[in-house]
Amino acid sequence: MWLSVIVLLPLAAVVAKSTEGGLDGFWQAVSSREAVAAIKFTLIASIVVVAVNAVMGTVIAWVLVRDEFPGKRFVSALIDLPFALPTIVAGLTLLALWGPRSPVGVNLAFSKAAVILALLFVTLPFVVRAVQPVLIELDREMEEAAASLGASPLVIFRRIVLPNLRPAIVAGCSLGFARALGEFGAVVLISGNIPFKTEVASVFVFSQIGNDNVTGAAAVSVVLLLLSLITLGLVARLGRVRHEG
Repeated sequence: MWLSVIVLLPLAAVVAKSTEGGLDGFWQAVSSREAVAAIKFTLIASIVVVAVNAVMGTVIAWVLVRDEFPGKRFVSALIDLPFALPTIVAGLTLLALWGPRSPVGVNLAFSKAAVILALLFVTLPFVVRAVQPVLIELDREMEEAAASLGASPLVIFRRIVLPNLRPAIVAGCSLGFARALGEFGAVVLISGNIPFKTEVASVFVFSQIGNDNVTGAAAVSVVLLLLSLITLGLVARLGRVRHEG
């Protein structure tokens, strides 16, 4: 009952609202030039973010687990900052750093690069926190045995470590991808919301509500909802396969 009230009923209301104009109205809303451009840019930006986080998130998790350095606990705590920080504050911070009055002299505001930076900020913890516990539990004896047989560090990582980390990397990237699809607060300020250029799907939905086109906003929201559900379904499927294996 609690799940229904908090999650299922609101989602059902969005789906019902999106079809008030019938299937033709739904299709017209999600296939308009601006809606397609916003969804397409959101998907491309999310994929780029996932690719970067897959590499850098794994590297950060490796350093936090395998290396010792001053301030390690502080760095580890910083990883979770995007979870605790209101995303609109993150967007304001990024705008202050990379905006027209940038203290480092680099203005990325209202560009696609700025959107990607904002999405990287809010999605990085997913990969780090997914990979970190797997690295902690990884049997180091396998690596030591391979090293004693003459395997290079690169070969050990590619043939022993990476296969064990791959499910966690995929799971973290999938969750980050789902988050990036619907992110609003971190991008609404720094993106400039320029149609056909830097407007992401969530901001497009917000603009449609402002234009009193609630049905069209709900239709695009349903598309984002389906993409997120598919992504999370793949994560669940991966977890079952890993458990059965």
